[in-house]
Amino acid sequence: MSSPVRISQKDAIAIITIDNPPVNAINPDVTQSLGARVDEAIADAGVRAVVIIGAGRNFVAGYDINEFVRIVSGEKEIDVHLGNVLDDIELAPKPVVAAMQGAALGGGLELALACHYRIAGPATQLGQPEVKLGLIPGAGGTQRLPRLIGSYRAAVMCATGAPVTAAEALDNGLIDEIVEGDLLEGALRFAAALTSPRPTRGKDQSLSTFILPKLPPKLKPLFAPNQALAAVELANRLPFAQGLIEEQRLFRECLYSNESKALVHVFLGEREVAKVPGVPKVTPEIKLAAVIGAGTMGRGIAMAYANAGVSVLLTDESPDALERAMLAIRAQYKSSASKGRMSPADANSRIERIQKAEGYAGMENANVIVEAVFEDMVLKKRVFADIDSFASHDAILATNTSSLDIDQIAAATRRPERVIGHHFFSPAQVMRLLEIVRGKATSPEVTGASLGIARILGKVGVVVGNCRGFVGNRMFHCYRREAQFLVEEGARPADVDAALVDFGMAMGPLGVGDLAGLDVGWRIRKEHRHLDDPSVRKPLIEDMLCEAGRFGQKTRAGWYRYDDERNRIDDPEVESIAAEAARRAGITRREIRADEIRDRCLCALVNEGCRILEEGIAARPVDIDMIYVTGYGFPPHRGGPMKYAELAGWRRVHDRVRELERVHGSLWQPASLLAKLAAEPAG
Repeated sequence: MSSPVRISQKDAIAIITIDNPPVNAINPDVTQSLGARVDEAIADAGVRAVVIIGAGRNFVAGYDINEFVRIVSGEKEIDVHLGNVLDDIELAPKPVVAAMQGAALGGGLELALACHYRIAGPATQLGQPEVKLGLIPGAGGTQRLPRLIGSYRAAVMCATGAPVTAAEALDNGLIDEIVEGDLLEGALRFAAALTSPRPTRGKDQSLSTFILPKLPPKLKPLFAPNQALAAVELANRLPFAQGLIEEQRLFRECLYSNESKALVHVFLGEREVAKVPGVPKVTPEIKLAAVIGAGTMGRGIAMAYANAGVSVLLTDESPDALERAMLAIRAQYKSSASKGRMSPADANSRIERIQKAEGYAGMENANVIVEAVFEDMVLKKRVFADIDSFASHDAILATNTSSLDIDQIAAATRRPERVIGHHFFSPAQVMRLLEIVRGKATSPEVTGASLGIARILGKVGVVVGNCRGFVGNRMFHCYRREAQFLVEEGARPADVDAALVDFGMAMGPLGVGDLAGLDVGWRIRKEHRHLDDPSVRKPLIEDMLCEAGRFGQKTRAGWYRYDDERNRIDDPEVESIAAEAARRAGITRREIRADEIRDRCLCALVNEGCRILEEGIAARPVDIDMIYVTGYGFPPHRGGPMKYAELAGWRRVHDRVRELERVHGSLWQPASLLAKLAAEPAG
């Protein structure tokens, strides 16, 4: 096996190249090899200076995350040798230059900080993004960086994880030069002019008074960003060597925290869900996409394809609806350009990619056809029968249904193996999740191509099985069911939403309903009402809101009232409707605490998730977690519903579900998988 770090020489300058594909991540092998190459360069009397550079497109994009997983599991020890190698570089008697391109992040930037000089290509991104994994820099980053660029700037970089550009790095003293053209040639020229090393940091004394940067609201309650601030603050008042010891202590506290375990799980999960047993990796050629249905979802899907550089034909059975959609698409792109989110030229090119079609004209050439009409089985089957009559033999036939039976839809065609669910989330041009729903006849190649489409669109594709609501909405139904029950039983809507937002959800369950439109769920419930067990309690209040014409933000009234700017206002009328729902259900209303709200909503998610795993609708817990983190606003630092339950303790969750079963009945019967997990030894 070749060494991940190699050394060569040109004109008395040693070139140490880190070559550990795909991103030159640091691991113990890289550390050991790097240390040996540095020692070799220092010992060689024919070497006057050293350049450290990365092979390929990146310098070093960080430390190998899988190593952190092995450390936490007890399989490995923390790589303390890295700190020694960085000390050796810093104390080298010959000038050492870090030549950076692409990503110089995390451990990569810490390596550069130990070098005497730093240069970079113009497109280089430099940062300490460890907090995004619930960590802080652990190889001197919180101690060297403030001594180089000042404590305030260093604290912002370490606590937010936000990278800086090469131009910004040059301006704040993080790098010495931006190299246009060939980076290695520029590095050799730069190194040839050096005569001696330069101190990489200031004296071991207090820096300027530490000013605490203001953390963004989402970061304030998190552990790692606050630990990062504490570590940078230590650089102001401790000698460097002692600061390194304290940094390592804080790093270890982060490494073994539930926050880091959850964030690492999410980071790796995004890659894991793309690998589905029995499904080939396919990179489909998508030159033309067709979207049938020009409502909110249809035009969002069209924009998602246009944003990815794909030409789109958009149609609707209503010419007026199609015209309104084209105007709305144009307005959205123009608005984005006016706010600086894209250039006017880019906005215009995206607008031009979306063309309206008369009927199905031109769609016979589409590589993928996405049906996005109303959630009505009769309508969808009619549309798919039409699609079957004109679509090319190798086209992917996708339905955007959020709950209906894929197999019934596929049965309307003569090629059910080409039919699959592509469940986009609103707004489709923004939300990262694509729930890919396999029918019983869907071919592995079409499933693999659908995962490829997700990659093309910049989305996280998660493959699931076919059932009512699939994975995301089936679980979300249970989550929102409890939210509605809680209001019927006495909780205020604002208190229900606040309890879940305080937990970390992007929005509360009732506010989400208002945003999506309460009539959507109402229509689905009416579609499936014949399947419901009349003996099982069902929420009454949301149907009553819809019967009163309160569909959410679109009608300025749902669970809340909304002003012209869609600001939320508590509405006494909802309290009256809730009291009437309780009367009809024979419920005595009471005060309900935030911890009960959280437990009931979250345990309902987890219990249903266990049932979905039992049935094979989701293949792995990580599939559920990625659906919820990328599509439903579940906080990444909690890891998703299933990881949250694992970290909280399966026994604790199971026991809480049993308590709720005793109080609220059969809806709370623990899933057999939940009981099995609870019975296993902890850890």
